[in-house]
Amino acid sequence: MMRKICFLLILVAFSCTKKDVFNAPNQLIINPIAKCENGFAGEFPCNNYDLLTYISLEEIAGDNTEGNDSWGWVDPVTNNEYALMCTNKGVSFIDITDPANAIIVGFLKTRTENSSWRDVKVYNDVAYIVSEAKNHGVQIFNLNRLRDVTNPPVEFTQDREYVGFGSAHNIVINEESGFAYAVGTQSFSGGPHFMDLTNPFNVVSAGGYQESAYSHDAQVVTYKGPDKDYTDKEILIGSNENEVVIIDVTDKTNPTKISAISYSNIGYTHQGWFTEDFKYFIVGDELDERDKGVNTRTIIFDFTDLDNPILHFEYLGKTAAIDHNGYVKGNLFFQANYTAGVRIIDITNIENKNFTEIGFFDTYPENDNTAFNGAWNVYPYLPSGNIIVSDINRGLFVIRKSKT
Repeated sequence: MMRKICFLLILVAFSCTKKDVFNAPNQLIINPIAKCENGFAGEFPCNNYDLLTYISLEEIAGDNTEGNDSWGWVDPVTNNEYALMCTNKGVSFIDITDPANAIIVGFLKTRTENSSWRDVKVYNDVAYIVSEAKNHGVQIFNLNRLRDVTNPPVEFTQDREYVGFGSAHNIVINEESGFAYAVGTQSFSGGPHFMDLTNPFNVVSAGGYQESAYSHDAQVVTYKGPDKDYTDKEILIGSNENEVVIIDVTDKTNPTKISAISYSNIGYTHQGWFTEDFKYFIVGDELDERDKGVNTRTIIFDFTDLDNPILHFEYLGKTAAIDHNGYVKGNLFFQANYTAGVRIIDITNIENKNFTEIGFFDTYPENDNTAFNGAWNVYPYLPSGNIIVSDINRGLFVIRKSKT
C-alpha cells in the first residue's frame, strides 16, 4: 500500500530508513516518512515538525470523501494508539501505533445521511459521534472492539444510539464528571444539551441550557483555577457566535450563567480552550480573517475572576489563513489553521502578552489563502507525542516534533 512505501510523496531527499528514530510507548522505532528539512517535508511546507504518515481520503473512505474532525484513543490493554478520522460519510478507526505502517481497522458509516460536519469525542473507551446530518443523534461505539479485528478493514455497526436530539454541531465531554454536552442541537435553542454517561451504552438526558441561545462549541471542565468561588464546580465555557459565555453547570437542573464577554471586530466566535492553570482562555474567531481583513487572529482572555473576565490581548499569525480548532498542551497551543495547516505556538509568556510561533506543518501546500480548505482539527494528546491532523482535502496526517 502507498503509505507503506512512504506514500509516493516524491521524496527526493527523504526515505524510510532507520537513521532518525523516535521511541513510542511500546518501544517501536518510529521513522518519519518525510523529515522537515530546508522548509519542506516532501511537498509539505514545515518548520520543526516531521511527517510520520499520511493516509489519503480515498484510502480512508473511498471516492468523494471529505475530511473534517478527528480525535485520538489509546487502547488501555495494548497501549496501541488510534486516530478517529471523521469524514462526510462516517468515522474511520486507524491504528497509528507504527505510523508508517498504519492500519485502517474499520469504518462506521453515518447513521442517517452524509454531512460535512461530524465530530467525535471519547470517554471510558467509548466513542460518541454527532453530526449535522438530519436526525443523526449520537452514535455510540465501543472502541475495545478494534482490538479484536483480525482481517481489517471491516465495516462496523454502532453499539447503541441516543436520539434525544436530531442534528448537532459538536459534542464535548468532561471526563472528570462523566457528562457530555452536545452543542448546536435542535434542542434548547441550540444551547448545550446535557447527557449523563454513567452507563456508557445507555445515555440519559440530563437537561440543557438555552438562555444564551446557539452555542457553536464549548469546553467543560471541573474547575481548579484561581477563582476560589468556583473550585471543583463544573464550568462550561461556550463559544457562542458573538461572545464567550461562562456557565456553572454543576447542578444540571439549574445551570447558572456566571458572565459573558465579547470583543471588537467579531466575525464568528468559534472555539476556545483553557490554559492548564485555568487562568486564561484562548479563542479563535473563524470569520474575522475573511470579513475584517486581518491575519489569523487569536483572542486571549484573562479568566482569573470568572465573574469578571477581561480581554488580555490578541495574537496575529503570520498568514491570512482562517483559524479553526485549537488545543493547549502544557505551554504549547496547537492550532488547526485551515490553508496554513497546523501552527504550534509557545504560550509560556502569556502573562506578558506574548505568543511565539515555534513550528508548523502545512497540510495544504497550494496556498495560505483565506479559505475553507486544509487542516480542520489537530489532536496533540497521544502519549507518544505523535500528533493527529485531519485535513478536509487530503485526509489524515500524523506529525511529530523534529528530533534534534
